[in-house]
Amino acid sequence: MYEGCADVEGAGEGAVREEGGREGVVREEGAREGAVPDGVAREESAQDSGAQGKAVHQTGTHQSGTPTPDRGAHEGILRRQSARESAARTYARALPIVPVRARGMTIEGADGQRYLDCLSGAGTLALGHNHPVVLEAIRNVLDSGAPLHVLDLATPVKDAFTTELFRTLPPALADHARIQFCGPAGTDAVEAALKLTRTATGREGLLAFTGAYHGMTAGALEASGGARDVRVARLPYPQDYRCPFGIGGPNGAELAARWTENLLDDTKSGVPAPAAMILEPVQGEGGVLPAPDAWLRRMRDITAARGIPLIADEVQTGVGRTGAFWAVEHSGIVPDVLVLSKAIGGSLPLAVVVYRDDLDVWPPGAHAGTFRGNQLAMAAGAATLAHVRENRLAERAATLGARMLGGLRSLAADHACVGDVRGLGLMLGVELVDPESPQPASRTPHLGHATAPSASTSQTPSTSYAPPAPAQPAPAPPTTAPAVTTPTAPPASAQYPHQHPHRHNHLQHHRPHDLPDTRPHPPAPELAAAVQRECLRRGLIVELGGRHSSVVRLLPPLTITDEQATAVLDRLADALTAAERSHRRTPDGRLAPDHP
Repeated sequence: MYEGCADVEGAGEGAVREEGGREGVVREEGAREGAVPDGVAREESAQDSGAQGKAVHQTGTHQSGTPTPDRGAHEGILRRQSARESAARTYARALPIVPVRARGMTIEGADGQRYLDCLSGAGTLALGHNHPVVLEAIRNVLDSGAPLHVLDLATPVKDAFTTELFRTLPPALADHARIQFCGPAGTDAVEAALKLTRTATGREGLLAFTGAYHGMTAGALEASGGARDVRVARLPYPQDYRCPFGIGGPNGAELAARWTENLLDDTKSGVPAPAAMILEPVQGEGGVLPAPDAWLRRMRDITAARGIPLIADEVQTGVGRTGAFWAVEHSGIVPDVLVLSKAIGGSLPLAVVVYRDDLDVWPPGAHAGTFRGNQLAMAAGAATLAHVRENRLAERAATLGARMLGGLRSLAADHACVGDVRGLGLMLGVELVDPESPQPASRTPHLGHATAPSASTSQTPSTSYAPPAPAQPAPAPPTTAPAVTTPTAPPASAQYPHQHPHRHNHLQHHRPHDLPDTRPHPPAPELAAAVQRECLRRGLIVELGGRHSSVVRLLPPLTITDEQATAVLDRLADALTAAERSHRRTPDGRLAPDHP
């Protein structure tokens, strides 16, 4: 495995200044004319003069309002944060910077260093930092004298936000929708969605997926991948690179769907009657795993046929991030419940649940919160939603995201440590692996006393499982796309030999099914941390995700320019090269010294 990850302290030193970066990195202030489509604000105009120079910080300013770089103040603030803040802090550990000014995709630190921000507030900043339409919307509310705190009372600002949000929803949902304003974070909206469906169905069980992340409060954690709750059934989430069945592709997704059907229809499965199924159209924190469209349609059909409400968690995928306004639109499904937060608040805290009106049976006060009426967030959110819709920024994300994905795949060809590249729109991930470590040995199921080597079982549960024969197709509900034809698999008896004492020797010498060996190399979280650190040194902020924190995640704003996208790929390529050098092994397996 990769080793020798250096401390993150000082990782911000030497960050590339936008004006003085290496050849090939276009300066933020000098993007060529014509490169920026409508709706994508140029950096030089992303903040009007009235907003410049108003950042309050401890480094002082020139008369022009530009922050004065102060390395001492930068280090002092970091020391005080470390001494006073909780051990539970996260981003501050890997990103030791002190932002004092931000515009578009650029952040400037107290020490004068500038960074391209591919974290975007974990996907919150659809339009980047301090976009003019967002600042104007906030100022209008502040200057109007309108109350800022109203609980859940009706206001013109709230009415405008709700109208704009409903305008963007899939029509089949918008025409019969209700909205619940929740606490300020997405995790509270997840809590509300679970409470809503349990009230409406009278059931307590929940169907959730491995690798999921739905928040940090008790109910949201219950639905997330690593939690243990007897009311929650964990279902396999399909993916190609680390497929739970070891085969990937449409066949892997089909097995995942059949597993779900079998679990629900088996009267002895032990699964509590489910109040809902909750899923992410793209698992973000889980490692940027886009769900196959056909599999999503199968989940919609499976839940509709059994009267199980489907909750789509679009907290991170919503508002154009994946190349469609809502990620569920790629597959054509319409969920019963939509959980929204992050970008819908235009950089400010806001979370809502949108759901079918026939589920609206909970009593007054069933879900409440003091800060569910954030007027500034609603104003900023309405402006953001309208700007993304009017300027077709979702389509822009699809086009530029595909181009960046191609660039990342080129990196994979040059770097053996890149195990997989994946994404949807401007939600991209690069999974790093240890190519010098042998691929794991196949873990095979025990069929009687025999062992049958099979790549397809490299990551399956320890108990043998034969997918059931295809269930009778359920009638497609009105809220789903046309039925998708799924691959026809051979009978279970042909795929998984039955245990029989006279077949012992036969099983020892034959694979139970003819499937390709798709076992990937082991994940490399230490290398990923080194890449993140090297990115920061080059003026690029990225996030890590995935089960092993080995996926470098890119979440740029939808307003990213072509030149900025090129700069992101260039800096990431340099960071990969530097991190590989520092983690290279000698022929005898020792960690080689770092060579600058």
